[in-house]
Amino acid sequence: MSYKTILVHLDHRPRSSVRLELAFRLAERFDAHLIGLFAPGGARLPSYAQAEGGPLLREVLEKRRKEIAEEARKRFQDVAGRNGAGRAEWRSSESEPDAAVRLSARYADLVVAGQPEADDEGALRGLADELALTAGRPVLFVPYAGKFADVGKRVLIAWDAGREAARAVSDALPLLKGAEAVEVAAFDPEQAGRRHGQDPGADIGLYLARHGVKVTAARQSGAGYEVGGQILSRAADHGADLIVMGAYGHSRVRELVLGGATRTLLEAMTMPVLMSH
Repeated sequence: MSYKTILVHLDHRPRSSVRLELAFRLAERFDAHLIGLFAPGGARLPSYAQAEGGPLLREVLEKRRKEIAEEARKRFQDVAGRNGAGRAEWRSSESEPDAAVRLSARYADLVVAGQPEADDEGALRGLADELALTAGRPVLFVPYAGKFADVGKRVLIAWDAGREAARAVSDALPLLKGAEAVEVAAFDPEQAGRRHGQDPGADIGLYLARHGVKVTAARQSGAGYEVGGQILSRAADHGADLIVMGAYGHSRVRELVLGGATRTLLEAMTMPVLMSH
């Protein structure tokens, strides 16, 4: 298995350029076709504003939408020209971002998207949650701060022996096989009962080793510390440039109310995170 089609979500925000550059580097590494999907979502005006503004307001908004899309297209072409335009494809959608990305993701091997930003509003609010749960493909979330020249050289796998984590490990295999070092860490394995087996992390370590992954296995008990924080801390100690994990092993409602590793990573990631559900 390899990544042969990579989809990157683009919008009007400056961080789109960071995602795009990283996506092109991944496309070059895997000799993959790259699809840049511009789907910023439209501004939602109150009904009274639409009524008072009438056709003129709609005309102004439509003109501005086209200008923004054209600016994004030119940025895409500029980056494509520097990174191999022959493997790049531009798409633009007027649909809501979650629907647009979900549709194109069905025909991609990997989706590259952005970490939620504090000032997200409208169609971009909650986009990361929706993609993690409904894209049907692994999603590589790129933090809203920092630069990432490469990804996947040193990888931390957050392993809880659940279905979502198993899916994430399988989906990440193309990256894991090329990594210099992979650590699979079982966090608070005693809380999972017998799910981990006799030696937490050992079986998944052997599975990865049979695929040629340079892997070590470890376990960590956090003495009451939230798992998401443990993951971020260990990734930093490991010098990781990528975290691989399952998304929403518990229900999203439970994580929204009580907190959880997925919620913590989406809010506080300091390096790219590959999630699968």
